[in-house]
Amino acid sequence: MKNNLLFITKPIGLAAMLFISTITVKAQANLKLWYKQPAQKWTDALPIGNGRLGAMIFGGAIVDRIQFNEQTLWTGGPRHYERKGAVKYLQPIRQLLFDGKQAEAEAMAQEHFMGIKSNEESYTTDSAAWLKKVSANMAPAAVGFNDVKWKTITMPNANGWETIPGFEGLDGAVWLRTTFELPANMVGKNLMLNIGRVRDIDFTYVNGKLVGSAANTANRKYAIPADLLHPGKNIIAVQVINFFDKGGFTTVKEKFAVYPEGDKPENGILLKPEWKYWIQDNNPPEYPRYNADYQPFADLYLQFPKQTVSDYKRDLDISNATAHVTYKANGITYSREYLSSAPDQVIGIHLTASKPGSITLKALLKSLHQNYITHKVDDHTLALSLKVHDGVLKGVSYLYVQNKGGNLLVTNNDIVISSADEATLYLSAATSFKNYHDVSGDPEAICKKQTAAIKSKKYDTIKAAHIKDYQKYFNTFSIDLGKGANADLPTDERILKFVSAPDPSFVTLYTQYGRYLLISSSRPGNAPANLQGIWNDLLTPPWGSKYTTNINLQMNYWPVEVLNLSACSEPFFSIVDDLSKTGQATAKEHYDAPGWVLHHNTDQWRGTAPVNASNHGIWVTGGAWLCHQLWEHYLYTQDKNFLQNRAYPEMKGAAEFFVHFLVKDPKIGYLISAPSNSPEHGGLVAGPTMDHQIIRELFKDCIAAAEVLATDKSFVDSLKDKFKQIAPNKIGKYGQLQEWMEDKDDTADTHRHVSHMWGVFPGTDITFKTPELMKAAEHSMRYRGDEGTGWSIAWKVNIWARMRQGDHAYMMFTKLLSPADVNSGKEKGGVYHNLFDAHPPFQIDGNFGGAAGLSEMLLQSQGDDIELLPALPSALPQGNIKGICARGGFELNFNWQKGALQSVQVLSKAGGVCRLRYQDKTISINTQKGKTYQFNSDLKQI
Repeated sequence: MKNNLLFITKPIGLAAMLFISTITVKAQANLKLWYKQPAQKWTDALPIGNGRLGAMIFGGAIVDRIQFNEQTLWTGGPRHYERKGAVKYLQPIRQLLFDGKQAEAEAMAQEHFMGIKSNEESYTTDSAAWLKKVSANMAPAAVGFNDVKWKTITMPNANGWETIPGFEGLDGAVWLRTTFELPANMVGKNLMLNIGRVRDIDFTYVNGKLVGSAANTANRKYAIPADLLHPGKNIIAVQVINFFDKGGFTTVKEKFAVYPEGDKPENGILLKPEWKYWIQDNNPPEYPRYNADYQPFADLYLQFPKQTVSDYKRDLDISNATAHVTYKANGITYSREYLSSAPDQVIGIHLTASKPGSITLKALLKSLHQNYITHKVDDHTLALSLKVHDGVLKGVSYLYVQNKGGNLLVTNNDIVISSADEATLYLSAATSFKNYHDVSGDPEAICKKQTAAIKSKKYDTIKAAHIKDYQKYFNTFSIDLGKGANADLPTDERILKFVSAPDPSFVTLYTQYGRYLLISSSRPGNAPANLQGIWNDLLTPPWGSKYTTNINLQMNYWPVEVLNLSACSEPFFSIVDDLSKTGQATAKEHYDAPGWVLHHNTDQWRGTAPVNASNHGIWVTGGAWLCHQLWEHYLYTQDKNFLQNRAYPEMKGAAEFFVHFLVKDPKIGYLISAPSNSPEHGGLVAGPTMDHQIIRELFKDCIAAAEVLATDKSFVDSLKDKFKQIAPNKIGKYGQLQEWMEDKDDTADTHRHVSHMWGVFPGTDITFKTPELMKAAEHSMRYRGDEGTGWSIAWKVNIWARMRQGDHAYMMFTKLLSPADVNSGKEKGGVYHNLFDAHPPFQIDGNFGGAAGLSEMLLQSQGDDIELLPALPSALPQGNIKGICARGGFELNFNWQKGALQSVQVLSKAGGVCRLRYQDKTISINTQKGKTYQFNSDLKQI
């Protein structure tokens, strides 16, 4: 490659700066998600958030639902997660792995090495006593039992009865009854009863007699002796014992039937899906859990008079973080505006109408939590108080109303607004959480204070402060990729058409939406964005909506530096601060090691021990990967104070753990990571490739940081020595990058994790300076395929971009923007109607990973140079970007036409040398802090 190297120091003129700013500010104008109908389900609703309070806006014209969350409401409570004495089994587990006895190693680790569950010690005794109590009541099994007052439920449900309104979060003992008519041709025959899978235990009766019971995951098929049956009506009664989550009949593919022995269920008597039910006991002992779950808080329902609606529109304007609903009824135009204010810490809903006196509604607060009550606070305020069932936290929410004209009536149950000219509702919410070891907060006092603070303010004042606060984050970056043919369509229609018709402005919207979600879910002073950001409507959300640290938490913050949202990384640093403390106990008890360690999951209580199952839960490099983001923050900001006082001590602690933990492989002599796992793939092993890549990167970063700070020479020397001994990346028999020490990769394996690609992205263990390894990585990516879950596709976007294969990266990007709600009814990786990423189900990491992926196509700075348009796809031939950031403390504006760079502007935030590269041209710029430099398409100074 031709290398033209220039040294330039002249700063740009003011006129050129204003010219570029004018172009990019204009490009910010049309950034809306919009729809012609209200949300039908949660993933249609529109998210708002202020970093702590999140809400999902359904926007119904007659009944509006605002489902809301408060970031600190979780199950569980402060506790220790590490298992004392686990270290005694470390060496035996290693030896079993070295001996090739994986199953035995996993069994030993599962029994002795996993972390402590909540309520672990007392659960066996408590659950046995509870089961004995509920099992004693067999009355509902009797033929003559009177169930006339019982309600009905439709079964089965693949995800359990928790998906049925009114059954959310239900655990315990439930009786189910139904009947069937026995025809004459089956009288005197032995029959079979098929009711599929039951969670967790069933006691099944026919005509008052027990015919079967099981406590496993198999389908229930029970024999019914002929002498139990009689012509006409027969009664089936099932006592279902559900200890935790997904209760009841859960096999939707089975035919629920009574049929002759030796025949098939479909040839028998099909049972009606409607069963009568009675909840016998909904308070079983708290089920042992490795990790806590993030919880929904409550729902605000706004009930309006029934009327015929026209010209309906619902939107979310991500340029100012406000959502809207407008429609017409009876010649009147109604408008609602929604926001979640960080300055005032409230969710605001402002209602207006084109005709005075037209605002009439009833507002109610409801919650899925069993232990909640509502009560009147004063003549303008309704309160909701709750207690988490499986945890220690309490929560309070205030709903305060300001009305202009009309009447206002507050009771203990609701607020009624009648004939007002306009009305504004303010939601505040708080919990007793103060930090991971202190739950003594007073949520009532917090809500009272927040409500008192807004009583004297007008809505316009609160809105202006909200927008100003939001835009100080959002307006640091803009991008314009041109307008497509479908740019003016509703968002749900654009999703359906995106693959078949160019819509570059949809790429712009999606990228900026990722930034919007990060600003809305990760603000200084709050917790980091979890698996669902801050939005969750389920008591038992997928994967607990917690912090999964074998990629997902990290991916949430991939765009934070490059897309100019560095301030939003503060919550990430805060959780690392906590984990570096709690992780010391895990390092000691499980590995007898100094420093700190984190495995593949954590939660609000900052557990760091291995969890779930030994075949994937013992993965030791979670903390090391988090430290990579600390170093990235320094590289982007050049903040030496942050490095010295926050990042480096935590990076050093993580490195100290691995200096002790790494063990020599008896076969090859290299240092390896054992026991560990290539995330969620291949079981417990010795020496997964990903671990070695991460550990090398950690050591390299620590060495560089120590040199910046001129400290710890002896420690640096020890890291350099260990670095050379770590097992290297290996190329296997198919030309692939090996995922494990053994050459056992399967070319037909399309697993969602591509963990051995970590060294390509986000790491730098494999670069174009190691072309043979980069080629092997490409082979592995092609073998692994282009399908995947939402976040997996997002990762692949970034990997292909890092490989400078822009068209492949963009093809993956189009998959990320494909509809998750496919016509077959089965969801797939892609986006929901509200552009939430689908694993499926919803996980927010894909939104953030996708936004980062676009930036990786347009700019890369992980090497010696800042590369401009390193992986520009042919589908994006023109564009203008402002505020994209590069390592070294630089902020860039540039544009391109017909696939070619036109001009570049560089702001130096820290001073120093900046090397720019575009195709075969490279320049080196000696910059001054705070000055801006501009160059043309040939990287010549203008």
